Amino acid sequence: MLVGKELLAKSKLLSKKSEDEIARGCGYIGPSGRVLRKSFYRALIEAKGYKLSNSGAGRSRNKSSRGRQAEFKTKVHGNGNLLIGHAYTKKLGLEPGQEYKIDLKKDSKIISLTPLN
Repeated sequence: MLVGKELLAKSKLLSKKSEDEIARGCGYIGPSGRVLRKSFYRALIEAKGYKLSNSGAGRSRNKSSRGRQAEFKTKVHGNGNLLIGHAYTKKLGLEPGQEYKIDLKKDSKIISLTPLN
């Protein structure tokens, strides 16, 4: 991720592109490929000489500054699929390739997973 004068120079070169393309071009991409807009904008502001409070990484956790958080809720998609995302499988220690039996309790609408190994 570029910072300071290098960030300003590169973003100026890319100024005809979209904001996301500029951020990508300056290296503000997360491990999943998602553009890290907040980090990019903070770095631009700091590169312009403005001092920001130390409310970046390691800050106190309030709702407006947490970024993407697991909400422990989901919805049935239009195609009938029910998605359980990475945050939940990671929290449970589930690994790619592991197999599970899906148990349904129709009356209480409970879905449970039982490992097959």
